[in-house]
Amino acid sequence: MSTVYYALFHCLAQCCADSLVGRTARKTRAWSLAYRSLSHGRAREACSQKRLLRDFPQEIQGLADLFVNLQKERHTADYDPEQVFFKSDVESHLRAAQLTVERFEAAEIQDRRGFAAHVLFKERP
Repeated sequence: MSTVYYALFHCLAQCCADSLVGRTARKTRAWSLAYRSLSHGRAREACSQKRLLRDFPQEIQGLADLFVNLQKERHTADYDPEQVFFKSDVESHLRAAQLTVERFEAAEIQDRRGFAAHVLFKERP
């Protein structure tokens, strides 16, 4: 379950770096800095803000919803020694993550870029 969550997390980190620095700059310090700037807590907070997410297309909202749900599952998997996960459940989460990522990557670049800014930067009143 942790692996499924982390795959989604790294997809989002890559989106942030590609959107803000550029896909062709993947070997640069700036790209690495943007990639490593995504924080689990901030991303969860941003992905939970339904009011702010409603302006994004469904492909983006779907990734945000799944991110929050998978992070909860990861916490359970990593920190609850009594929790049992069935292989079929993990495979179901994996298929959902793969489909969600495919849809997310098919979204317009300006929407992915806006979402990258949304998860990286905290809004100020």
